[in-house]
Amino acid sequence: MTAVPRSLSSDVQLLADRAAVARMAQGPVPSPCVSVCRMDEATGWCAGCFRTLAEITAWSRAAETDKRHVWALVAQRAQLPESPTS
Repeated sequence: MTAVPRSLSSDVQLLADRAAVARMAQGPVPSPCVSVCRMDEATGWCAGCFRTLAEITAWSRAAETDKRHVWALVAQRAQLPESPTS
């Protein structure tokens, strides 16, 4: 698992941990949700998982490849550290 700088908030740390799990997932891709459900008006992203409302509502019906794509967007938006194997 990639080390995350100490300066990250605990919510972003949790998201970074979940991102690492998602990258390694062989089966179903886990949701980025960290139970901080609050939309940021400026970005249009959830403050907890950095997804848009459209991404959140489509998650349960999305194909695994689409979920991995959303995770890549989440990592980019949250500026999460990349996996050393990426």
